[in-house]
Amino acid sequence: MAQTASFREAAAVAADSLRSSKLRSFLTLLGIILATTTLIAVMSIIHGMDLYIANSVSSMGSDGFRVVRIAFLGNFDPKKYVELQKKNPQLSPSEFEYLKSKVTLTKELGMAAGRSVSVSLGTQTLSNVGLTGGTSNWIMLGNTQIAAGRYFTEIEDSHHSTVAVLGADVKNNLFGDSDAVGKTIKIEGRPFTVIGVAVAKGSVFGQSQDAFVDIPAGTYFQIYSARQGINYAAKAVDQSVLEQSKDEMRMLLRAHRHLRPGQDDSFSILSSDALVGAWDRLTGAIAGTAVAVVSVFMVVGGVVIMNIMLAAVTERTHEIGIRKSVGARRQDILNQFLVESSMLSGIGGLIGVTFAWLVAVLVRIATPVPMAVPISAVLIGVTLSVVVGLFFGIYPAQRAAKLDPIEALRVER
Repeated sequence: MAQTASFREAAAVAADSLRSSKLRSFLTLLGIILATTTLIAVMSIIHGMDLYIANSVSSMGSDGFRVVRIAFLGNFDPKKYVELQKKNPQLSPSEFEYLKSKVTLTKELGMAAGRSVSVSLGTQTLSNVGLTGGTSNWIMLGNTQIAAGRYFTEIEDSHHSTVAVLGADVKNNLFGDSDAVGKTIKIEGRPFTVIGVAVAKGSVFGQSQDAFVDIPAGTYFQIYSARQGINYAAKAVDQSVLEQSKDEMRMLLRAHRHLRPGQDDSFSILSSDALVGAWDRLTGAIAGTAVAVVSVFMVVGGVVIMNIMLAAVTERTHEIGIRKSVGARRQDILNQFLVESSMLSGIGGLIGVTFAWLVAVLVRIATPVPMAVPISAVLIGVTLSVVVGLFFGIYPAQRAAKLDPIEALRVER
């Protein structure tokens, strides 16, 4: 009880001291405020991107992977990219059919290619719509769900049927609240019957994920040829054999392309864990830079707090002498200054949290960058600021506690 009362008294004295010199206290807190704001802002960006990676980029699922012509999961190298453009041949429908007939550890294997097109209905025209020509199982290999109608069938694919599934934005812009299923649209002047409408996916980085049209791969290749832009998507028979499934696909494709042992792959295989791993490496670098910046701000803020607290000890030497002469213990004086320094830095941490939250809201509203403030960032920011205050307040507090009461009383106020 005595310790609790002593702490309350120290907190009350510290609060009175902070209120009596608001401007000085605020200027003292600038380093802590900047450090906390930077820390939470960076953690908010990383957390928001983590959510994006989990919900969007990794839509292939924990048991899925993609085969593409060229992929970079680290730093982009323009020279290497040009080299791979020359070395890596395009994926092709014939290779797809070969793989489909040979794989044993893959339960679904699909193929798609895409381009940007214009889509029209009457006098209305939408430009820069993403057109995907995919196999009938492409819907099971991605994150598309049907809201109305259906997806196209394997028979429609093999017969090159002119049928289409619309993304939510395309449907809303062309048809509004009307039913689109059964109606006819034109894709670059060619008529297509709408057989389905997809569930809205929303936007990422300000780019809509619903401005698309899916048509059968056979129809796509008949119109645009099958010479470029093809990629394959696959799902392993079970998540436990994902790596074996990827290895099997790699072996079959290398054999089909007659690649000798020791030769590099002339294609790339991507899975969700590879994408998440690449993102983790990137966020690790970002976090490392942020830690360095935050450390500098924290040290500067801590040194400023220590200087201010040393000045406070000098200013209140007479007061300390009076308190000691009426029975205050060395521990009471020590507690008072430690509580004051930790309260000062803790308040700076809370102000930094507020600023970081405002920054996150403004960035989320004004830019396509996804930001989400995690509770862990708030707790880390405030705790770190309090610890800095305690650490840099130890020396001034010890200096105040060691003052001789008689010598302190002789100091003029």
